[in-house]
Amino acid sequence: MKILVINCGSSSIKYQLLEMTDAENYKLLAKGNLEKISLPDSKLTHKPAGKDAFVLMQPVPDHTLGMKLVLDTLTDKNYGVIGSFDEIDAVGHRIVQGADFFDGSCLIDESVMEKIAICCDFAPLHNPAHILGIRAMQKVLPKVPQVVVFDTAFHQTMEPKAFMYALPYEYYEKYRIRRYGAHGTSHYYVSRRGAKKAGLDINNSKIITCHIGNGSSVTAILNGKSIDTSMGFTPLEGMIMGTRCGTIDANIVPYIMKKEGLTPDEMTDLMNKKSGFIGLQKKSSDMRDMVCFSEQGDKRAQLVRDMVVHHITKLVGGYIAEMNGVDLLIFTAGIAENNPWLPLAVCKHFEYMGLKMDVEATNAARDESIISAPDSSVKVAMIPTNEELMIAIDTMNIVNGLK
Repeated sequence: MKILVINCGSSSIKYQLLEMTDAENYKLLAKGNLEKISLPDSKLTHKPAGKDAFVLMQPVPDHTLGMKLVLDTLTDKNYGVIGSFDEIDAVGHRIVQGADFFDGSCLIDESVMEKIAICCDFAPLHNPAHILGIRAMQKVLPKVPQVVVFDTAFHQTMEPKAFMYALPYEYYEKYRIRRYGAHGTSHYYVSRRGAKKAGLDINNSKIITCHIGNGSSVTAILNGKSIDTSMGFTPLEGMIMGTRCGTIDANIVPYIMKKEGLTPDEMTDLMNKKSGFIGLQKKSSDMRDMVCFSEQGDKRAQLVRDMVVHHITKLVGGYIAEMNGVDLLIFTAGIAENNPWLPLAVCKHFEYMGLKMDVEATNAARDESIISAPDSSVKVAMIPTNEELMIAIDTMNIVNGLK
């Protein structure tokens, strides 16, 4: 079964085409990224398996034409990997926010689309783009079954004590204001892969997963189920991120709005797009730049690095207490996977409980690796995330269930 996995942003389409036999047997046929949709310098980077990468620069005015360009590229006689659209058996879409409407993946129908639209208020940077992507694909491939996989679904096992805010209860009843979390597809995937790598029974385990990228979250997973996570009502809550401020005193919001004369939308934009790394250091929202700048003596870049370590350490420490221990600590996503100093710096704070790191293994980690020392009381793993594979597996299972 050939499955096209789509991850739409407000101005981008990331995709992978996988040929699935089952969850353990699959082949990546191609992947790519269409950037700067609606701008004159739109750019498609397409990487077919076994062939040279292909880059196309041309204006792409909207997601519908963007989807057609992606499909045309996949079927191109020179750098394509399939003969026609008919070879695509199903499409799986990543959706950031499904609120408490969804506790798992599902086939798309109009009722599902209505609920995703309601959730736009909870993920204003993501869900509108996902809807554009789904509608565009429905126009281009109207007869192909499509499945949605929700970042929030894995966290639906949290108890009220973990997901409720101490606001007047009627706001939960009227507006669904509660903690939903995000990155659930990644946390689910790496926890299972990490447990297997560490020789743990996922159903009898205490695992903490640290998804540290431009967006970051940490999750406590008890016996395979999410019981707490750092992101909240929206992906803004939690630790410092590339452009997001993370958790702050709520009274800061009206204070800045009054001082700066900002509207609610402008304040939301400030906290989501102009804060975090870029807000503190001003030059970049990329950790690679923070490392480079800090090594050149930039104190604000060093502050960013210190804050990232500090925030992860506090979250991990809290979740260890919440679960009364931890068997496995996992690091994943772009920043964690490419900066060995990060897990080393975080884990140094847990030496008191017998956690010992293998520095050489940490520095060398590229694939799934145990990076703690053999005599460590807690295992630590580096597990590259693969959200696209999880989306493909869920899509395959749901579509096969229709047959």
